[in-house]
Amino acid sequence: MVDVSKWPLFSLLSSEELATVRQACVFGTSANEAIYITHDNEVYVFGLNCSSCLGTGDSISTVVPKKLDFLQQKKVVSLSYGSGPHILLATEDGLLFAWGHNSYSQLGNGNTNQGLPPTLVTANLQYKKIKEVACGSHHSMALTQDGEVFAWGYNNCGQVGSGTTANQPYPRRVLNSLQGKTTMGITCGQTSSMAVLDNGEVYGWGYNGNGQLGIGNNGNQHTPCRLSALQGLCVQQVVSGYSHCLALTDEGLLYAWGANTYGQLGTGNKSNHLSPVQIMADKERIVEVAACHSTYTSAAKTRGGQVYIWGQCRGQSIVLPYLTHFTNTDDVFACCASPPVMWRLMSMEHDDFLTVSVALKNEFDSPETSDLKFSVDGQYIHVHKAVLKIRCEHFRSMFRSQWSEDQQDVIEIGQFSYPVYRAFLQFLYTDAIDLPPEDAIGLLDLATSYCENRLKRLCQHIIKRGITIENAFTLLSAAIRYDAEDLEEFCFRFCVNHLTQVTQTEAFWLIDGTMLKEFISRAGRCGAFKN
Repeated sequence: MVDVSKWPLFSLLSSEELATVRQACVFGTSANEAIYITHDNEVYVFGLNCSSCLGTGDSISTVVPKKLDFLQQKKVVSLSYGSGPHILLATEDGLLFAWGHNSYSQLGNGNTNQGLPPTLVTANLQYKKIKEVACGSHHSMALTQDGEVFAWGYNNCGQVGSGTTANQPYPRRVLNSLQGKTTMGITCGQTSSMAVLDNGEVYGWGYNGNGQLGIGNNGNQHTPCRLSALQGLCVQQVVSGYSHCLALTDEGLLYAWGANTYGQLGTGNKSNHLSPVQIMADKERIVEVAACHSTYTSAAKTRGGQVYIWGQCRGQSIVLPYLTHFTNTDDVFACCASPPVMWRLMSMEHDDFLTVSVALKNEFDSPETSDLKFSVDGQYIHVHKAVLKIRCEHFRSMFRSQWSEDQQDVIEIGQFSYPVYRAFLQFLYTDAIDLPPEDAIGLLDLATSYCENRLKRLCQHIIKRGITIENAFTLLSAAIRYDAEDLEEFCFRFCVNHLTQVTQTEAFWLIDGTMLKEFISRAGRCGAFKN
């Protein structure tokens, strides 16, 4: 569980103030500035206020959190910071705000005056809704909901992607190789930029002296250049360190390239790599990678919840991924990075009722305290009626009405398997699911039948993280069967991106003709069969 108090700066807040924090970001050259959002969507800042980066309209430091009234009731969806620092912030309704250091027009307001009051960035963004922002040292990027990339600010190495090295005072759409393509993610190194497309391709531009663009040489690029070494892979996430990058594919494979002075590539040595090289191939599936342009630290989390660190760790160099005791990648940066900044806008889950949750977890399937048993496949699962009624509308109706089950001590279940039904009941006690993706299909069926929408979303999440070539079409079929549109789109895209391999699996040839025809037709409309 994420604990914001692990960052030294947040020790200035009282326990009552900490309890209100829903999202937070620590930034600055010494990690001495912070912004946080409360559960009521109020935005507060405190810290050193270098270059007026707190957005308070002045340059006065403060240890007492100050509220940013201009963001009142505006839900923050993305935030990033530069080295000045300057700040970019996007709201749920697609607005883009900027403030702080502006010597290179990184605020996108057309001048180089320091941004004391936060500015709404509108130049060349009329009718555009921003969903993600990214900052380099002194340049800025924004991604629209339509998948367009805009960049501006310092451009000495071509990091704005305009084809020149002239600074860009206003947001300018990045075209060239990105024209006509849809971008789904952006990230910045100190003086480089990266974009991930919806088809899994990766493009980079800007400074490349250490090979951080991953294009096989160390020449700067003034326009986007595709990483051909990742051909055939579908990348889902790219993160940038100071001068290195990490990429995670939809199959959970991890690649690294760029500078390696501190071992931040995780290759076992300190040699730079001009092209992506696979790392952690002997570990279980990777589900998240982390890096930050202010540090030389790298981190990754596996499907089983193990968190690894490599690169700079409190002054030491770790050249191979090292297994930590942390439960999330955010803690790596709080405890090990220099400076201890946050690599993303971090979301918190508070354990205000930890004692109750632990007690419930311990009492699941406990014969000593249960007052009801479910019999599934000849095996008993011990539960408590009160818990089931509180947690699930299906059981609330069952035990409050004239259902025959209300009078029974043992309820027989024949529709679902024991692992699936046990996982469902355990979820009601723990809010967690521990199932392989194939079994999660059955749980998705149950969640649909019982109208448990949150459980349905969690099942889809498990299936997405566990999709492989072999099970992709089985999962796609299940998503269609259970009317899980988001999951269906994800599985369909995976099948199309790995079409040759998927069509050679047993699952592909076991589906019914109608579904096969629909898949082929839909894939054809997406251009899957073009040469």
